Amino acid sequence: MFVVIVQFPPVGEGKDAEFLEWFAWSNREFAKSKGFIGRVLLKPEQGGGYTSIVKYDSREAFVAMQGSPAHSEAGKRVRPLLDGSPTPQFYEVIAE
Repeated sequence: MFVVIVQFPPVGEGKDAEFLEWFAWSNREFAKSKGFIGRVLLKPEQGGGYTSIVKYDSREAFVAMQGSPAHSEAGKRVRPLLDGSPTPQFYEVIAE
């Protein structure tokens, strides 16, 4: 399994509801891609930015999704909601 942990920059003031709507929409879009396992959004208890955990069955499947029109559209829709760019970190699951 391939996992990406995405740290989102701060959401613009008053744009949290739009961001949550974007996340739900983009989750439905990414779920259509081959190899998609799941995607969750985390909000820290002590405040701060959102974090997403994205799971695909392989790195290749994730890379293929990144080249898709859905990924491009998701990026266009989220940029105006954020004060900066998301930061991804990539992991291979080696034990469960």
